[in-house]
Amino acid sequence: MAGIVCRVISSQTCCRPVLSSGRQSPWFTSILTIKTSAPLRAEPKKKKKVDPRRELMMKERLKKKLKKLERVPPELIPIEDFVTPAKCLDETRVREGPKLSFEESERRALLLKQWSRYKYSQHQTEMAVIEEALEAQRQALEELKIESEDLYKAAIKPDTDLFPFQHQGPCYTPSFPNYEAPDGKYNDITRVYTQ
Repeated sequence: MAGIVCRVISSQTCCRPVLSSGRQSPWFTSILTIKTSAPLRAEPKKKKKVDPRRELMMKERLKKKLKKLERVPPELIPIEDFVTPAKCLDETRVREGPKLSFEESERRALLLKQWSRYKYSQHQTEMAVIEEALEAQRQALEELKIESEDLYKAAIKPDTDLFPFQHQGPCYTPSFPNYEAPDGKYNDITRVYTQ
């Protein structure tokens, strides 16, 4: 596709043919546009001129702020578990126990004594049974040691089949880096304190 470009230069008209192709290139631009090369299209950012006095003043201000912060002791963050809510400090909220008659309180006291005696006797019988079993085991091991040293060593060896325990070691594939395990859904109501 051919076109003609005409320029007027100081009362003379100059015309020449121009070939325009379908492709656009940064190196071959149209005559009608401003000619720039590709690297010069982006201009580097100009650096701001910094006044040295102004920079010194900024540093001085920062130093003053740091001194002020050092003078003021840091504010401690309250531990909410140790703070008793105000509604629990209300003295009008008093729950009284049910009023018991003298006979009922005596009956409960006797029942409690009977229960403690029963649990004490149960504990004593259990301890006696355990002591008898341990004494019988000790005597049997002594007799076995006299009979055969090999059988004695086999008897005192720990039994791994007593408690069936299966353990699977680490996987062959490495874990994913930066993997965050899901915690489940919950609402985070933690207060953030700023100093």
